[in-house]
Amino acid sequence: MSTGHACPCTEECPLQRAMEIIGGKWKISILCSLNADGATRYNDLKRKMKGISNTMLAKSLKELEESGLVKRTEYVEVPIRVEYEITEKTAELLPILGQLAVWAYKSA
Repeated sequence: MSTGHACPCTEECPLQRAMEIIGGKWKISILCSLNADGATRYNDLKRKMKGISNTMLAKSLKELEESGLVKRTEYVEVPIRVEYEITEKTAELLPILGQLAVWAYKSA
């Protein structure tokens, strides 16, 4: 029996896409750290992410950058300085993640 409401997941699920973008063990932690600390250099971020490997941090940052959630700025200095920061797109996402955290806390 149909209620006239189509599931948003009938074709390509937007929620599944969102989980692909922010899913994984480290991505939300990276976004939260960058939000709290502002523009952060790679090694500083690595120190804050206890247990993450260089490979996983580099991969996660690259994926977040490709998704438009992280901005990478390279400064032409000697040695070259690279900083990562959240984008406007991430700023829009953070309140949603906050609500999800509230829901998870209440569901525990």
